[in-house]
Amino acid sequence: MNNPARKAMRLTTQLSCLAMFGLLAACGGGNYRPVRDLPVRIGPPYKVRGVTYVPAAQPDYDMLGYASWYGSESGNRTANGERFRTGWITAAHVSLPLPSYVEVTALDTGRTILVRVNDRGPFAGRGRVIDLSRGAAEELGMRAQGHAAVRVRVVQPSESDRERLRKGKPAKKRPDIPERQLVNLRAQLRAAGL
Repeated sequence: MNNPARKAMRLTTQLSCLAMFGLLAACGGGNYRPVRDLPVRIGPPYKVRGVTYVPAAQPDYDMLGYASWYGSESGNRTANGERFRTGWITAAHVSLPLPSYVEVTALDTGRTILVRVNDRGPFAGRGRVIDLSRGAAEELGMRAQGHAAVRVRVVQPSESDRERLRKGKPAKKRPDIPERQLVNLRAQLRAAGL
């Protein structure tokens, strides 16, 4: 084999190896997007199990329903391209922009936490409005029970709270909801048939 043909063959082999390495890195979850708030991504409508979801900016989002938690997907890529870390205070929502910040209140205790939404879901379960990471479920005090009745509201937290959540730390403690307001929220949830 002449020298130019040998060089071409070596170059082809090297490029093939680089391409294969790139595919393996992508399959293994490499090339994660840095954890940051910009750009905010809304994304096009998408379909899961025959249901179409339409992401949209929803600055006045305030919903009652149920939260569950997930955690076995550690290291996977979230819907906005970040690495999923089970211990961080994050969540999945079907339509809010990524990332978004929400206040999640457990209706049984009144405990309220701030959560960074960076993934899509939940896609199963009637009345489920949010899936929390294991870290967020622990912070809210619902990890042991697996699910809880909640109120989820979009908020605009301080930059210091955003920074803490971007680093995987909980935001500053938020005040609990008074019992009188909880009674009203629980009644609204029952009236909705959930």
